[in-house]
Amino acid sequence: MGVYNVHERLLARKESEVGMLIDTLAGTDDKLWAREQWPPMEFDRPLAAGAVGGHGPVRYTVTAYVPSTWVRLTFSGPRGFHGFHEYTVLAVDKEQTLLRHTLAMNTRGPARLTWPLIWRPLHDACLEGSLDRAELACTGTVARPAHWGRYVRLLRNLAR
Repeated sequence: MGVYNVHERLLARKESEVGMLIDTLAGTDDKLWAREQWPPMEFDRPLAAGAVGGHGPVRYTVTAYVPSTWVRLTFSGPRGFHGFHEYTVLAVDKEQTLLRHTLAMNTRGPARLTWPLIWRPLHDACLEGSLDRAELACTGTVARPAHWGRYVRLLRNLAR
């Protein structure tokens, strides 16, 4: 099954300011990952191509990194996830920037069922939390904070 999943947020900040958020990913002062609500993103070394890590049971390798612009993470787990996810910073104009997260993968085996039933709802909630953190870091507030639905809350409770 082919999966293409995009989350994005338009931020009223310059491209360079939004891009700096990517550079903090998985660091001690991570301003992008919603680590208070989700397993922290961690790597075996500072953010760079070749770094290996993930968050919770989701594992990947940094396969491309352009500082303050783009980072691509290629999946190595869970089993059946074949593809990548990435953050990209796109200037709209001098004062507005789009921060986009894209997940593109094929699922095989049990992942054909676990992606739509378990992983996708959790992924969507996690990514909206990440974009909330980005908005907060850039503007000091979040206009429309993400809220977890009942199903996401149920999945999180079952995971405990």
